[in-house]
Amino acid sequence: MKILIKNGFVVDPSSGFNDVMDILIENSLISRVEKNIQDAFDTLIDATDKIVMPGLVDMHVHLREPGREDKETVSSGTKAALRGGVTSVLAMPNTTPAIDSVEQVKLLKKIVQKTAHANVFLSSAITKGRMGQEVVDIVALKNEGVVALTDDGDSVDSTEVMREALMKARDANMLIICHSEDRSLVKNGVINLGLISTQLGLRGIPKESEYKRVERDLQLASATGAAIHIAHVSCCESIALIAEAKAKGTRVTAETAPHYFTLCDEDLMGYDTNLKMNPPLRTCKDREALRVALRDGILDAIASDHAPHTENEKEIEFDRAEFGVIGLETELAVSITELIETRLLDWSALVQKMANNPAKILGILKGTLKVGADADIIIVDSKREWTVTKECFASMSNNSSFLGRTLKGKVVCTIYGGKVVFKNT
Repeated sequence: MKILIKNGFVVDPSSGFNDVMDILIENSLISRVEKNIQDAFDTLIDATDKIVMPGLVDMHVHLREPGREDKETVSSGTKAALRGGVTSVLAMPNTTPAIDSVEQVKLLKKIVQKTAHANVFLSSAITKGRMGQEVVDIVALKNEGVVALTDDGDSVDSTEVMREALMKARDANMLIICHSEDRSLVKNGVINLGLISTQLGLRGIPKESEYKRVERDLQLASATGAAIHIAHVSCCESIALIAEAKAKGTRVTAETAPHYFTLCDEDLMGYDTNLKMNPPLRTCKDREALRVALRDGILDAIASDHAPHTENEKEIEFDRAEFGVIGLETELAVSITELIETRLLDWSALVQKMANNPAKILGILKGTLKVGADADIIIVDSKREWTVTKECFASMSNNSSFLGRTLKGKVVCTIYGGKVVFKNT
C-alpha cells in the first residue's frame, strides 16, 4: 500500500524539512521525502496550501482507564487524539487502581492492544498507590515497557522518598515527571490567589505552592544527577527557576499547556468551571511569561494535560467542581491561533514543541518525518477557522476551556501507521 502526499509545505526540524515537498509512504513507513516524486501510488493526497508535519506527541494525557470509563477510555481518548492531530500519547498513571506495578502495566497494555486507535505509551507512578511513601520497582517497570514515572495529580511530599526515587531512576536511565505542588500551601484553594480570587469570593491557591516545589525538585535533580521533567508550568517564578537550573546544567525539561498561555484568572469572572484546573490559571503577567518562555526555549514542550470529567462533576458549584479540562482536540488549533498567528513561534518551532521535543524527552521513536520512520503524519489547513462546540468532540467528555471560541487551524487528515485514520474535508 503506497500513499503519496503531494505539494504540501513539509515542516520537521528533526529532518531539516521546511519547504514544499512530497512524501511517499510504503509499508507503513516514510520511504521518501523529496520534491516532485513520480512513483506509482495506491492513494494520492493533494496537500497544496496545507502544512504537513509529524503526528503530534502529547506527553500528558489522562485516559482514565481502568477505573473511570465513564469519563474516558483508551478507545475514545485515542479517537479524540487523532482528530486533534495527536498520534502518540503518554498515558498518566492516576487511574483506579494506579498504574504502579508490572501487573497493572500488563493489564493496561492488553486494553491498549485491543482498543487503542493511536500510539499509547505508558507511565508508572513513582510511588506505590501514588501515596508518596514507597518507591515502585523502577527496573521491573522499565523492563515491562514503561517510559516515564510520575505521581501526576500529586507531588511526592517527602524529600527523602523523592531523593530515593530520583537516584533509582537515574541508575535505571528513567525520566521522572514532576507534578510540583505543595498541598500544604494549596489547602482548599480553587483558583489563583490574588485580586480575582478576592473579587469572586473564592479560596486562592498561592503560586508558592508550585514554584517552591519546583525549586525543591530542581535541587534534588541537581544533587542526584537524575533527569526530570516539570509538568504543567503555570507561573513566571517557575520559569525563572527552570531557566536558572538549565544554565547550571541540571537535567531538566518542562512543559506548559495551551490553557495556561492563552487564558488567565481574569477569564474566571463568570465562574465557568471549565476554567478550573490544577495548577490554576494564573495572572496575565504569568500568561505572557509562558509565551516568552516557549519562544526562548525555556519551556520545551506543549502538552494538553487532557483531563476529562463528566458533566455532573463540572456543571455544579465552582468550589465543588473537579479540577481539569480536556485538550487533545484543541491543543494544535489553540497553539496555531495564539502562537503562529501572533508570530511568537514559526512552524518549525511549533513542531519542535509538539512533536520533536516530547518524543526526544520520552526517548521514543516518534514525532519525526525522517525517512524510515513510522508514517504518523498530519495535514493541517492552517487558515481554516472553526468554532469549538460540545458536538465536535470525539472525547466522552466535553469540559473544554475553549467552548464557544473560534480558532484557526484544522487537522484535515491524520495518517497513523501508514493508514489514513481521520479525514475532515
